[in-house]
Amino acid sequence: MMKRMVWATKAIAIVVMTLATAAAQESAPQAVAADQAPTALTKPGSATGKLLQDRHPRYVVQAGDSFDISFELSPEFNQTVTVQPDGFVTLRGVGDVYVSGQTVPQVTQTLRVAYDKILHDPIVSVLLKDFEKPYFTVDGQVGRPGKYDLRGDTTVTQALAVAGGLSASAKHYQVLLFRHVSDEWVEARVLNVKKMMKSGNLSEDMYLHPGDMVFVPKSAFSKIDRFLPTTNLGTFLHY
Repeated sequence: MMKRMVWATKAIAIVVMTLATAAAQESAPQAVAADQAPTALTKPGSATGKLLQDRHPRYVVQAGDSFDISFELSPEFNQTVTVQPDGFVTLRGVGDVYVSGQTVPQVTQTLRVAYDKILHDPIVSVLLKDFEKPYFTVDGQVGRPGKYDLRGDTTVTQALAVAGGLSASAKHYQVLLFRHVSDEWVEARVLNVKKMMKSGNLSEDMYLHPGDMVFVPKSAFSKIDRFLPTTNLGTFLHY
């Protein structure tokens, strides 16, 4: 759980770099290594987006999660385990098995393989018991920055509304969506919320995934002093 909090802090640190390139390539994601490049973010109503990445990604097990393990034909091995900080669980009769980062179906298969050494064709079922609830974070120039529960399909514009809307100092044409794709990489997209809302076309409004962070930077106009020398007024009007 701590890792997911750390990446959000790192994401803010690269905001300046992202904005520097946004003017030339607002709709393009940040470049990453070719062998670790993430798939495109899903767009509502986009068939291509749905093919590239599931809009409803499965939850992956992480440190601190606990789940029940049931054996249909060998109930003596039924147990409840907790994922340790190093990603392992200690299983009755088998020992330590690494499960962090796996979905429930993957964990089920991992346990089936592990118990196949002592049981004949084990029938295993896994039920999450205690786990981190899906969430998203909104930070920057919004009414109520913070961490919110992700309940059902939620887009970036909906997330901004939940967080109290954009403030007067928001740079609403360069809203940033950060998505954690690994322990080392964060994917970033720049969204022109102003254009979407003005045109009424939400085709580029991205659906959020659990753990996503929406960051709204401060507009250059918010940095201008309340009173300006008349000699600087021309520069301001042509900004």
